[in-house]
Amino acid sequence: MSGLLQVTIEQGLIFSVLSIGVYITYKILDFPDLSVEGTFPLGAFVFAKFILLGVSPGTATLMALLAGAAGGLVTYTLNIRFRIKAILAGILTMTLLYSVNLRINGKSNIGLSSFETIFDSFGKMTVLIVVVFAVKLLMDRFLKSETGYLLIATGDNETLVKSLGQNSDRYKMMGLMISNALVALSGALMAQSQGFVDITMGNSIIVVALASIIIGDTVMQRSSILKGTTRAIIGAVAYKMIGGLAIEMGLAPTDLKAISAFIVIAFLAYNNMKTSKLKSAA
Repeated sequence: MSGLLQVTIEQGLIFSVLSIGVYITYKILDFPDLSVEGTFPLGAFVFAKFILLGVSPGTATLMALLAGAAGGLVTYTLNIRFRIKAILAGILTMTLLYSVNLRINGKSNIGLSSFETIFDSFGKMTVLIVVVFAVKLLMDRFLKSETGYLLIATGDNETLVKSLGQNSDRYKMMGLMISNALVALSGALMAQSQGFVDITMGNSIIVVALASIIIGDTVMQRSSILKGTTRAIIGAVAYKMIGGLAIEMGLAPTDLKAISAFIVIAFLAYNNMKTSKLKSAA
């Protein structure tokens, strides 16, 4: 496997965890959560903080996941308790976390290449595959549980959930906390993979997640075999491979954000045209 291909797949697997997290808010709860641009670097900075304190990489990664869940709770509080619109609540959380991330370690960039990571024992690719599929299987099992069904129902028909005597706000809180916990986990994995943490690493990360979800939705679109989590994984890996191919063809790494935008536009246009044709045929 070539160096570029291996790095591309590894990053795709890391972004798979991010995509599964955003899948919960974007596809299940129908919640435009922009706080992920704050919780992604939050996971990285919290991991860096604990690893610098001498904590094991496994524990530091777990602490990053918990910090992400706390970030999701902040968004929930702003949206539900303070009645702030969802998109603005996410932006406010993202803005708040920018300063929090800088405060955690006192600087905007931290080198981690000399510290131990969770990849050291079994290799980066092996660990990432295990982590991604563990997240996928846990999420699939959760979404099949009674709580998971009520979470899905909250996104589909909140009135129905309330008519069943359930508090829909509880499931929104749960969804936002799980989502941002997975996003922060992805950030912690990225920090360990690239060997450093930077305050800008969350910039436009929502575009990466949405692009992955949109690409995944085009794969066997009418098939009921592929679960949403599987599509998110396929989409994330495919997204990174498209970006890697573009760089291999001669485009500069500085063009990656433009490439990301064009990928999203292309797949959205494709999906919209396909939907229009199906409606016309009907």
